[in-house]
Amino acid sequence: MLRHMTAPSTGLPGADNLLADMTIAAPAPSDSSPAVDGSPVDQAGRTYQVRTYGCQMNMHDTERISGLLEGAGYRRVSDGVDPDVVVFNTCAVRENADNRLYGNLGHLRPTKLRNPDMQIAVGGCLAQKDRGEIVKRAPWVDVVFGTHNIGALPALLDRSRHNAAAEVEILESLEVFPSTLPTRRESTYAGWVSISVGCNNTCTFCIVPALRGKEKDRRPGDVLAEVRALVAEGVLEVTLLGQNVNSYGAEFGDRLAFGKLLRACGDIDDLERVRFTSPHPKDFTDDVIAAMAETPNVCHQLHMPLQSGSDAVLKAMRRSYRTERYLGIIDKVRAAMPDAAITTDIIVGFPGETEDDFQGTLEVVRQARFATAFTFQYSIRPGTPAATMDDQIPKAVVQDRYERLLAELEAITWAENSKQLGRTVEVLVAVGEGRKDERTGRMSGRARDGRLVHFNAGDIAASIRPGDVVTTEVTYAAPHHLNCDGAPLSHRRTRAGDAFAAGHAPKLPGVALGMPTIGQPTPPPVAGGCVG
Repeated sequence: MLRHMTAPSTGLPGADNLLADMTIAAPAPSDSSPAVDGSPVDQAGRTYQVRTYGCQMNMHDTERISGLLEGAGYRRVSDGVDPDVVVFNTCAVRENADNRLYGNLGHLRPTKLRNPDMQIAVGGCLAQKDRGEIVKRAPWVDVVFGTHNIGALPALLDRSRHNAAAEVEILESLEVFPSTLPTRRESTYAGWVSISVGCNNTCTFCIVPALRGKEKDRRPGDVLAEVRALVAEGVLEVTLLGQNVNSYGAEFGDRLAFGKLLRACGDIDDLERVRFTSPHPKDFTDDVIAAMAETPNVCHQLHMPLQSGSDAVLKAMRRSYRTERYLGIIDKVRAAMPDAAITTDIIVGFPGETEDDFQGTLEVVRQARFATAFTFQYSIRPGTPAATMDDQIPKAVVQDRYERLLAELEAITWAENSKQLGRTVEVLVAVGEGRKDERTGRMSGRARDGRLVHFNAGDIAASIRPGDVVTTEVTYAAPHHLNCDGAPLSHRRTRAGDAFAAGHAPKLPGVALGMPTIGQPTPPPVAGGCVG
């Protein structure tokens, strides 16, 4: 464990003399200081915000952070209000992550100067990577915590405020599985459930294993207990999360555990949709395809990262599969589920990538017929093997290939979406999916296959709530969404919609029952109440 303490966290940036003649008085200890035993005390009346960057795992971690803070008595406030505590939950995957964090910290400095009692905390992958460097570059930060000790945040905030000093605490391995922590869910109708943390792969472009550690799998019973607890609160859709979901079970010696877990989710009453992300092609097995096809509530959607369509580049990436293997999985998925929507991740400009290599990527894209692809220009991440490889590709070449890839994908995704014209889709109505909804008069949500759907709610718009389910017919297709301009064919009010109307998102205690196998369901623990 790295534990680092500096002089008062309200001090000034050493390399920036803009405010060098100003001082900030350190706050005196108050009744909110830590208890004698070191545990955090209730912070009634103090407010917080969490600002999140990165993947679904980070967003799920933010739900844990919010649950911890609310359990300690903090109250969340909306944007536009200056909170007592701002937490940055950071990502380190892309090159601009550092600039984004330090830029945002810089924007907060004037607020901190006006209100020295305000606290700023930085967590997540970038905090795990940069550690004590954060308080060197931004001495007005009060707390830095890593990916392995989220649960320590309330106590670190208490200690920093009491001691008027920055607290930096980074653990080298997982202290408490995140799912044992309380959670404040963001949605009344959809929830993430972590089945594992960390990653055992050694992809040369990826820094995640160094920051999240080796894979740690939750016991199946723990996962199912959390899913049941969410469903009891009205949640209709669950996404199972892991850095590599289909290597799940390796830690406890069951290579078929993930397929069993999917089937077990199918036995949970009132759970209507199950998704998962992300699998790795090297671990993808036929039993998972069978589980997807044979379990009614498992959505026919597969997000499977490709990264490159060149075998030479895949080898340099240490991806341990080749394009023939990848396309073979897609063929099997489509044979079992002809309606499956397959999405992917692709990196352009990996060191040593030739024009022929890039053409290989385009060819796999043409054969795979992705519904959507998340595309990235390779960027150097210090600490990864790829960062020191020869033949780094010039920026102009990477940009050109990236634009050509986007054009190819745009044509394919548009053609694939056009196949949906005239079809009836079941839409789980969502919040925030349609940026133009207010202007267009539409509502938005996701079809069972994950496609984004904007629909005309017609005369029943006032009765449709996020979390309700609408069936409607596709009338227009675009590369990234579908439109349904006719009146809805049906509208089903749900418990999730009721919860949204009441303003109640699930707030659950940590779930850690320690069941060894998937078997006869055990009643979930009582949920920890609602958010008012």
